[in-house]
Amino acid sequence: MKKLIIEGGVPLKGIVSASGAKNAVLPVIAAALLSNGVSYIDDTPWLADVRTMCRTLEQMGVRSDYQKGLLALDSAGLCETCAPEEFVRRMRASFLLMGPILSRMGQVKMSLPGGCAIGSRPIDLHLKGFEAMGAEIVLGNGYIDARAKRLKGARIYLDFPSVGATENIMMAASLAEGNTIIENAAEEPEIVDLAIFLGAMGAKIKGAGTKIIRIEGVTSLSPARHSVIPDRVEAGTFMMAAAATGGSVIIDNVIEEHLKSVSAKLQETGSSVTENYGSIKVTAGGHISASDVKTMPYPGFPTDMQAQIMVHLAQADGCSVITETIFENRFMHVGELRKMGADIKIEGHSAVVNGVPRLRAAKLRATDLRAGGAMIIAALAAEGVSEITHLQHLERGYENICQKLASLGASIKVVEE
Repeated sequence: MKKLIIEGGVPLKGIVSASGAKNAVLPVIAAALLSNGVSYIDDTPWLADVRTMCRTLEQMGVRSDYQKGLLALDSAGLCETCAPEEFVRRMRASFLLMGPILSRMGQVKMSLPGGCAIGSRPIDLHLKGFEAMGAEIVLGNGYIDARAKRLKGARIYLDFPSVGATENIMMAASLAEGNTIIENAAEEPEIVDLAIFLGAMGAKIKGAGTKIIRIEGVTSLSPARHSVIPDRVEAGTFMMAAAATGGSVIIDNVIEEHLKSVSAKLQETGSSVTENYGSIKVTAGGHISASDVKTMPYPGFPTDMQAQIMVHLAQADGCSVITETIFENRFMHVGELRKMGADIKIEGHSAVVNGVPRLRAAKLRATDLRAGGAMIIAALAAEGVSEITHLQHLERGYENICQKLASLGASIKVVEE
């Protein structure tokens, strides 16, 4: 077992670059299965989830090779339609393989997916889309079996703008017969990134990034090369770390538009946020002002940044209310922050945060991926030396996080327990 040792109280200063987006590269990897050849994905972050996805595909006949940010995927050998359970249960994004395999191979069998325990995250919207396109779905013994000689285009309304369901249906519809319309689609930047890759493969997609996406099915798709967008959550985590530690940091390799809601909240709390083409500079203010936050689908404030801003507001002057509308179990980090002297009370789907002058070092654990990022921020801002365990969550979504923070002046190291 490994743990992080962090000595807090040092303002972060310097320049750091965001890696390619985890939440963009995983659906792009899945989409590569729709072709019969070698696709290349630039700016691929070599995260635990990416490695798990590649190992899953290798068990199904797909060859992968990773070299310095470039991932090559040869899907010509795809021969298995049953994804290996041991990998699928490790992460939820594995379910994105269902749409491409079903559309290309005519059948797919998968166990129910795993991932962070932050809420139920039902897959019914994915299955609803496949059924609307003519797939026969059978559920039993923890598995989902879907079959269709060829999917047919359909009009599909999503009860909730699910990112995963939107992506899965987009991929499946790209090789379907006829036209598909997805209504109440998710608008996240990762949806647009996937559509760009699918377009490079020959798919006909309009409206990605809006509430209505139209897909005209084609008979085949070709391999393509694609550069993944920057990780807005990683960039946002560095932004929050700069503000929470009283520092000043420039984050390179960002798309400023993707971070508007995070920038706005930081400015409300007293930090200075300066945007330049491809970079954002965050400089902490003299004090932290309280602010209310409500997580929402994009372009609202992201649920993946809720834990991080809670750390920031735990040190604010006054009372803040953070309302979580996406996942019902995403306050697991509150107990860890209370160990550090934070004054936080849970009331239903909201957390009432009364700011304290300073957090204190403690022994902490990363309860999930984004909570792990929040624990790092809290340890950096606190007085004294903190320890963080359960690093496997962090390794799923933050590439070279220790090296990047050390380059900003953080006292951070990984030790073996």
